[in-house]
Order: sequence, then structure tokens, then C-alpha cells
Amino acid sequence: MSITQVTQELNNLNEAELKEIVEYMAFLKFRSRMKSLPAYNESQLAALYAKFADEDRQLAEEGMVDYYDFEIVPRRSKCDDKLKKRNCMR
Repeated sequence: MSITQVTQELNNLNEAELKEIVEYMAFLKFRSRMKSLPAYNESQLAALYAKFADEDRQLAEEGMVDYYDFEIVPRRSKCDDKLKKRNCMR
């Protein structure tokens, strides 16, 4: 199909059809940009995940312990007992 034929076809389209063509052209531009992005090597990603998985798990466990200690079970302070309150006010 020549450029002249394409131009003639475009001239015969209504407004809704032209909008579809514009959307398709935007898609083609987007797709061409996506092809230029580097592809990730899945085995490299898996190795990185494995390398840091234990550390992430450990940090998450420590964080949950801190959350549990702080939020769910409030710690008792030295001043909780009535007898000790006099000593705390000093």
C-alpha cells in the first residue's frame, strides 16, 4: 500500500475511526519505547532475591518483635506500681 493510498483511506474515515487510529499510533510509539528497555535476566534476579532473602526475613522478624512489644503489649514502666510512684516523681 502506497502513501497515497493510505492518505486516501484516512480521508475516508469518520471522526471516531480517526480517534481509533490516533490511539493505535500512540500504542505503537509506546511499544517501540518498551522494546528499547533492557531485558532482565531472570536467573540474575533470582540470585539477588536469594542473596537478600534471609536478611530481609530477619529484619522483618525483628520488626515484628518490636511492633509486638510496643503496640500490642505495652511495657510496664517503673512508675506503674503505686508504691513506686513516689520514687518516680523525684
